[in-house]
Amino acid sequence: VQLQASGGGLVQVGGSLRLSCTASGRSPSAYVMAWFRQAPGKEREFVAGIGWSAPNTRSVDSVDDRFTISRDNLGNTVFLQVKNLRPEDTAVYYCAAERRTAVIFLPSRSASEYSVWGQGTLVTVSS
Repeated sequence: VQLQASGGGLVQVGGSLRLSCTASGRSPSAYVMAWFRQAPGKEREFVAGIGWSAPNTRSVDSVDDRFTISRDNLGNTVFLQVKNLRPEDTAVYYCAAERRTAVIFLPSRSASEYSVWGQGTLVTVSS
């Protein structure tokens, strides 16, 4: 599967953005998806992820209530809604995917658990 992230840009403090990550290839809906971000000079960190807590029940995880992750009905596109942006949210945002291998497959917060990565989209928050 291949990932294409989009939606980044320049936003003022307090603004909002919606990032998109479209997966293509073989069975993209069978992948756990997540967003990470990496600010200059810092390590890549988990932002939000979406997986499964039951056969047909999606499970979401987020490090901050300002970040909302969702997935379209086909499962091919994942969105990250970010509200009330702060200067410290400035980073390159990456989407990541890992193929589901169990009925219950929760999104991991560890970047090493994901084998597929998109190219990243830059979010800059100006004050």
